Amino acid sequence: MRKPALVAIAAMTAVSLSACTYASQETGTSTGASTGAATAAAEGFDPSTVKVNEEAVALLPQDVVDRGTLRVGMETTYAPAEYLDVDGQTPIGYDVDISEAIAAALGLEAEIQSAAFDSIIPSIGTKFDAGISSFTITAEREAVADMTSYLSVGEAYAVAAGNPAGIDAADLCGATVAVQTGTIQQDEANQMAADCDAAGKDALEVLNYDSQADAATNVVGGKADVLFADSPIIGYAVAQTGDQLEQLGDAFATASQGIVTAQGSEVTDAIALALQGLMDDGTLKSILDAWGASDGMLTTAEVNPAS
Repeated sequence: MRKPALVAIAAMTAVSLSACTYASQETGTSTGASTGAATAAAEGFDPSTVKVNEEAVALLPQDVVDRGTLRVGMETTYAPAEYLDVDGQTPIGYDVDISEAIAAALGLEAEIQSAAFDSIIPSIGTKFDAGISSFTITAEREAVADMTSYLSVGEAYAVAAGNPAGIDAADLCGATVAVQTGTIQQDEANQMAADCDAAGKDALEVLNYDSQADAATNVVGGKADVLFADSPIIGYAVAQTGDQLEQLGDAFATASQGIVTAQGSEVTDAIALALQGLMDDGTLKSILDAWGASDGMLTTAEVNPAS
């Protein structure tokens, strides 16, 4: 999410990704957070600058128009995409800004609600109108919801600085891998563990955490060997831990992320048209530039591209 500071790190070996302020930083990764994040923190995003997209508004169901808000489910521990400011209350990050921009284009206000990541999709169409929380687009998710593409990111690993466990990015068998529950990385790590077992190699242990903050903390603290997440999150974690973490190898497995809405809904159509407008007029690029994440910006808001 987006604005001044972050849910970051404490000091020394007891890292707590939840209390540190932004500083000017270079992550060394092409898709990670950069000094742009500090700019976003200082300036913020003003949704009043977004022009209402009347064609998109016309597609909205009347109950949403009457309510006047777009209810967005978001797991707010995934900096720099979505997390809580230093007050512990205010969501910030590029997905927050995107949510506000889409709502503004629809003549609405964004009502962002923090939720457990794996609870968001089941709540679409009831509790939430949309889920905007770094959701990787997969055929499995499209089987239960619509997904509209807006960003392409890779995945990456991080280890404690100096790689004390001697982890090889090409073979994680024998390592302990920290992931956030409900993410695509959890599924992939579990598959890697099964592959290690099938090959008769040393076991890969997967540790599941409710937040990326907890996952990163446990890698710095030595409980886990490897942090596995989207590449922008890895780059940001490295910067915000004061280089107590380092990226292991290059980013890989680039995939599109999407906005989740109810299958076949009017909300899907309205958000897709509003999002395309934000791509066309440069608003989406401006938001992502401010957070150092524009390398992966898509130019077509495609509904269910994995189907």
